[in-house]
Amino acid sequence: MFIRQELPSDADAIRALHLRAFAKPATPDAPATDGSLEADLVDELRAEGDLLAPLCLVAVADGVVVGHVAMSRAFLDDRPGALAALGPLGVLPERQGAGVGSALMHATIAAADAVGQRGIVLLGHPTYYPRFGFGPAVDHGITPPQDWGPAVFMLRTLGAWGDGLTGAFRYAPAFERLDG
Repeated sequence: MFIRQELPSDADAIRALHLRAFAKPATPDAPATDGSLEADLVDELRAEGDLLAPLCLVAVADGVVVGHVAMSRAFLDDRPGALAALGPLGVLPERQGAGVGSALMHATIAAADAVGQRGIVLLGHPTYYPRFGFGPAVDHGITPPQDWGPAVFMLRTLGAWGDGLTGAFRYAPAFERLDG
């Protein structure tokens, strides 16, 4: 497996990957999902120019895209560029649990640091992302656009963090249109 920046020619494979990665059968606690929410989100972010190309990566094994991580523009107090938004992160079901997601996380964090991003924000699982240095964004004065709670709205500061970066976080418009 190797990790590289996504290419325009990867768009169909990335969409198919997210459809499979996020499809879940119905359970007593939740309805079935088909992965279209995440796949559509990536497509919309791409179409609207909100993906940060150097930070959107794919994992490839035997010529097949087996994982993808998206990083997009975000706003802090309506100022663009202060932070990046991570997600979705998807891995083909048959490759989950094999380190693909972790490899993508390490690579995109390193790439974001290398290009001078100040920090990365995500909405994610509270036991998965702290291993990559993410913690409650509110601890740094970054407030979420909704009341999600500090355990799932997380921030990873990077080398260019500096002092005084606080405010109300806002995702790119495609996130704001999510219905689910």
